Amino acid sequence: MGVSPGFALGPAWMPDAASLPVPEINLPPEAIGAEVDRFERAVEASRQQLEKLKLKSATLPAPAGQEVGFLVDAHLGMLSRSRLLRGVSGRIQREGINAEAAIRHELQAISEAFAMMDDAYLAARFDDIRIVAGRLTRNLTNFPTLSINSLPPGTVVLAEELSPAEAANIDPGRIVAFATVLGGAESHTAIVARALGIPAVLGCIELLHHVMPGDQVLVDGSAGTITINPSAETLALIEARRVLAAREHRELVRLRNMPSVTRDGVEITLEANLNSEQPRELALAIDDGASGVGLVRTEFLFMNREQQPTEDEQADALSAIVKGMAGRPVTIRTLDIGGDKIADSLKLLVGEAVNPALGLRAIRLTLKHPALLETHFRAILRAGFYGPIRIMLPMISNRQEILEARTLLARVHADMLTEGASVAATLPPLGIMIEVPGAALAADALAAVSDFFSIGTNDLTQYTLAIDRCDEQVAHLYNPLHPAVLRLIQFSTEAARHSGIPVSVCGEVAGDPRFTPLLVGLGIRSLSMAPASLLRVKQRVRRMTLGAAQSFAAAVMREPDERHIAAMLDQSQI
Repeated sequence: MGVSPGFALGPAWMPDAASLPVPEINLPPEAIGAEVDRFERAVEASRQQLEKLKLKSATLPAPAGQEVGFLVDAHLGMLSRSRLLRGVSGRIQREGINAEAAIRHELQAISEAFAMMDDAYLAARFDDIRIVAGRLTRNLTNFPTLSINSLPPGTVVLAEELSPAEAANIDPGRIVAFATVLGGAESHTAIVARALGIPAVLGCIELLHHVMPGDQVLVDGSAGTITINPSAETLALIEARRVLAAREHRELVRLRNMPSVTRDGVEITLEANLNSEQPRELALAIDDGASGVGLVRTEFLFMNREQQPTEDEQADALSAIVKGMAGRPVTIRTLDIGGDKIADSLKLLVGEAVNPALGLRAIRLTLKHPALLETHFRAILRAGFYGPIRIMLPMISNRQEILEARTLLARVHADMLTEGASVAATLPPLGIMIEVPGAALAADALAAVSDFFSIGTNDLTQYTLAIDRCDEQVAHLYNPLHPAVLRLIQFSTEAARHSGIPVSVCGEVAGDPRFTPLLVGLGIRSLSMAPASLLRVKQRVRRMTLGAAQSFAAAVMREPDERHIAAMLDQSQI
């Protein structure tokens, strides 16, 4: 799946956890049993990962699916009955060392045994053992897939999977594109790729079986293709596309300082979605004329670190965004950890969930641990001293959550005023995200205790259709054009309008020009998106009229089939 448009060519880099330098720890006798248990948990986690790959391989056409299936079966076999597992478990108990070191020693012993056998087939089998050992090491150490500080500029990263935290850690000055075996088009990893503006392809199951480190790899995030060592003819075609893309970009740049208004004079506010630790995104938003920031994802402050960020650290990062927007409004979403966004610094608070998407996440987490939310609110209010802000609560499902958060916010603000802290004299607006179907259906009741709505179409689609948008096996069923999703958007928009509060859309559809006439026709007057999408959406806004958009939206809402709705969007000349 091409999930972030554009194309890039560069040498391939693939992480290898098996070659990581891992510490060797001498364990006390009483800790050996727990270490064996830790190793067995890593084995089970590795089995589950491979079973997921096996399920996906069954969807591939033969013989590719059979080939990948055989390979996965071989790796699964090594995780149930192999010298590697017996050797590692034995070394932990016999030598009293940690599991990572035991894997390294056992792999070395197997390597020496195989080196004495002049057999190409057995040499290939050792590669499989090394890959399995790497998977075990990665699961034991939570090895970050990316180590970007050592990668040369122009690198293309190929990996089995990238978490949103790892993707957010990408330096676009070094990594020009990435592709993975796993992942869905609307996962947060895909969203981060679009925010960074780098090409990305996910869900390519055969990816790592055909590429060698250093191979020249062309990643086309628009077409969803990966070309290994492209021919001269392919490179010529890519160069022609590059010239065309540069011409289109020059046309878009002319719109930077033009107003975002329809041909009949209706203003549509275009704002940017930002990750809290990406200064490059802030610069792009300012350059491309964002009217403000419609979403700051504060959870990225908590990722890629072992300890929670302090109040000062949070305040400094958020203040930089508010100062950078120079008086334009900034909407800061409170911590939205959960689902596919995992933070090691909060694992003890979140705990283990059978279904993380339905568990302790977002507002549920912060209200359960009010000290966490209190520190978070203090940092946000400090940032609000430097310019206009709004505070947005994620994953709201009932009025009580809003009222509890509002009470805590008021108390924190009063305490800070008493302390003489640098905060605005009045409380900022407190709004909510509409991303749970129950919230959309009760939008009229929620509007009575909210200052604004922001419709998060990504999770709203996921929860309405019961589709895990991170699971590539069902990603094709994820469709924000499903009539049920559109009706929830319409109901939420009308509830906000009847209550006289602002409403915007900050999901991925806000940044897709195909959706612009439909959203405007439904009554949305504010859209927030990845900075890279601002100019294309502005171009679509300036070409249409409000009357035509309203007629188009009415026709779409009468259509019961999402395939026909998609065709209507594709063929629309509005």
